Amino acid sequence: MLLTFQFIFPSLQAIEINSMNMNILRYFMIVVFAATISLITPLKSAPGYEMDDDPENPERGTINALTCYPAEIADLIFSQTKDLPNQTQLSIAIIQHDLTTYYGVIKENDSIKPADNQEKVFEAGSITKVFTSTLLASLVTEGKIRLDDSINPYYPFPFKEQREITFLTLANHTSGLPRLPVNLDLTDASNPYKRYTEKELEDYLKRLMTFENKPATTYTYSNLGAGLLGYTLGLSQGRSFEELLQERVFDRYGMHSSYTRSADAGDRLVRGLNADGDTTSNWDFDVLAGGGGVLSTTADLGRFAMAQFDPENRELALTRAPTFVVHDSMRIGLGWHILQSEAGQKLFWHNGGTGGYSSSMTINTADQVAVIILSNVSAFHPASGNIDRLCFDLIRHAGE
Repeated sequence: MLLTFQFIFPSLQAIEINSMNMNILRYFMIVVFAATISLITPLKSAPGYEMDDDPENPERGTINALTCYPAEIADLIFSQTKDLPNQTQLSIAIIQHDLTTYYGVIKENDSIKPADNQEKVFEAGSITKVFTSTLLASLVTEGKIRLDDSINPYYPFPFKEQREITFLTLANHTSGLPRLPVNLDLTDASNPYKRYTEKELEDYLKRLMTFENKPATTYTYSNLGAGLLGYTLGLSQGRSFEELLQERVFDRYGMHSSYTRSADAGDRLVRGLNADGDTTSNWDFDVLAGGGGVLSTTADLGRFAMAQFDPENRELALTRAPTFVVHDSMRIGLGWHILQSEAGQKLFWHNGGTGGYSSSMTINTADQVAVIILSNVSAFHPASGNIDRLCFDLIRHAGE
């Protein structure tokens, strides 16, 4: 089964819903959850994509109880959350220079209410790929590996047809690898990556590997590629990916409530909701954790976003350097998608989606503004694209 959704968010689902960027809006669409499990991210252009942005639409009886928040922000949040299921939570961080403001919300009894949830833990989905690429960049800046190095020497067997793959092409989705490996068992869509282990990955590399494009020539978003990158980085240092991530990303940037196992979050974990609004299971990752295995808080992600403003963090600057041109309105660095707004702003963006969660993170380093949203909205929910839409609404507002 192939589930495809078109979402409304800047430059990858579409873009902000105002006149400033209606031209950019037409360029993008998003394909989510190929074979029910493809962590969210942008893929192809969709000229003429239209959005319904009518503020006069009926609100189905949902009450806006966000009176303690500034009116414009409360209205922006309400407009994108009123159609989400009851028990939905959004944890929002807006960063302006060295100031971080949190706006948590929960929908209960058809009322959108404030919630103190910046320290609550959500699955981050494909935002994980930014951390995996940050780990890569930290090893590169220390001279331990090079971006153009082949990953093949770290495996004690030849890849199928002697194909070579580099760290760079895994990090910027130009390896040619497909979105998912053909030997991923999809019978358990509620937790699809859990049983994909080292054994399955090695079998794939030896016998089953296919390429959709010639390497380094075409952008093809790949959860497999990002997972392979994370696993190989672990092999390169004789450590597990999770240990390296803890040491080189979480510890370095003060992300003390970020995890790769949902069990570690304890009672701070916000339970995910499925497309019907019912509680669903978390996703557990094994060998492909680098593609989507991180859980975090907006407080932690806010610290990581603020670290992007410091030019002393050379590894972060390396992740934001363009490495491939997708088209006129989008480039890709290492992990980050780089968008150009009609107003000339450069935005570094990634989102994420799993069976029970959706997330979005956008950073404008020039103006030192960022917005992070974590939610327990399923990527299967028809309105899950509202998370990205809200993220770009808020970064536009924050930059005004």
